[in-house]
Amino acid sequence: MLNNLTGWHAIIILVVILLLFGAPKLPALARSLGQSMKILKSEIKPDAAAKDASTEGAEPAASDTTPKP
Repeated sequence: MLNNLTGWHAIIILVVILLLFGAPKLPALARSLGQSMKILKSEIKPDAAAKDASTEGAEPAASDTTPKP
């Protein structure tokens, strides 16, 4: 679907975005997008680190195997 995008298509898309949002709002829009990406990355990293840590040093849970009298 996106294989046929050329430079002209990108320019047209940018012009449409500029017309929709206006020039003064674009820096704020880009800033908020960057902050959102930063938050997303910071939320994903602890989950991945916790998953790696839990699989690397995981010891099997000790079950109650003491014989009953």
